[in-house]
Parts: sequence; C-alpha cells; structure tokens
Amino acid sequence: MHDDNIEVLRARVIAANPSLNTAENNNQWWLLGTSGCHLCDIAEQIIIQFQAVQPISYQNVDIADFDEALMMEFSTAIPVILTPSKRLNYPFSVIDLQQLLAHN
Repeated sequence: MHDDNIEVLRARVIAANPSLNTAENNNQWWLLGTSGCHLCDIAEQIIIQFQAVQPISYQNVDIADFDEALMMEFSTAIPVILTPSKRLNYPFSVIDLQQLLAHN
C-alpha cells in the first residue's frame, strides 16, 4: 500500500472522468480497470466477497475514459483500488481490503 498523494491522484481521475465528481463518490472506493481485463474481474469478485462482511461502497472506473497520460500510468498496474486515502495495487485479498479499511 502506498499513499503518495492520493488526493492529487483522485483529482486527476475526476478530471478525466467528471461523472465521479459527486459528494457520494468522494467517500467511495474506486476500482480502476477496463473491460476485458481478467484480473479486474477477479479483483471485483474479491471486493464483492469483502462486501459480505464489510458494507463498503465502490465504483468501477474504466481507465479507457482517461487521457492518454493517466491511462498509461495505470495501464500496467490495473486493477487498482483507490480509497479516499490509500492506493492498493493488485494482487490483493479480502484480508488486504480489511487492512485497507482499518487504515483508511
């Protein structure tokens, strides 16, 4: 987990995808990925498993909607979870998500 300026990173994601700029989304976890990404599908299943024990809210964010610079930044890292204060790169487990929540 690294949190090197998550506010700036989330602001860049919002700039690339203005529909995320809502009060509700400010507190949501974002699962960055893209269609056809097998690991992204697995990551989503892990989040769904986690939701069975911890009612978190998350939003899928497709990096294909980003500008080229931001898309390239994530193209080899997805799936990535961005919380309001942390970044978690795949691979991760339900236990990693629990730790992410504990430190959020």
